[in-house]
Amino acid sequence: MTIAASLLPEFDVEMASTRRILERTPETDAGWRPHAKSFTLGELAQHIATLPGWGAMTLRESELDLSPPGGEPYRTPPFTSLANLLATFDQSSRAGREALAAAPDSAFAAPWSLKNAGAIIFTMPRIAVYRSFVMSHLIHHRGQFSVYLRLRDVPLPSLYGPTADATM
Repeated sequence: MTIAASLLPEFDVEMASTRRILERTPETDAGWRPHAKSFTLGELAQHIATLPGWGAMTLRESELDLSPPGGEPYRTPPFTSLANLLATFDQSSRAGREALAAAPDSAFAAPWSLKNAGAIIFTMPRIAVYRSFVMSHLIHHRGQFSVYLRLRDVPLPSLYGPTADATM
């Protein structure tokens, strides 16, 4: 079994769970934030929606510079509506899945770097970047988002098991 084939079932489960929770995004609360230093609910939702696409970028490129010298810094697109959020997520997860499915085992051993203004923040093999910077990063923010939703009294869907609001 290839590395990609072993990761695809996990990808599919996590993307289905992520879409279920993003579908609960209350448009009227998009500007709400639990703390002055926190993302707004809409910003966090948009960030989550774009993260599966980072998998495609990780597997196709050798680096990401968040603020490339002489270039535009990376910015998550703004939240505009639930429909646009879900369209962004669907496109992002489709691109991430296609890149993962097409990746040969050799691609996972290649080094990948995160940079800021040309300075290397870290370099790791793509497999480690894919697991931590893409999948764990997405799961972390999805958990954070579930707290935002709970604080807004939005019923939570089942993710890994029943919630106080939903059964399997």
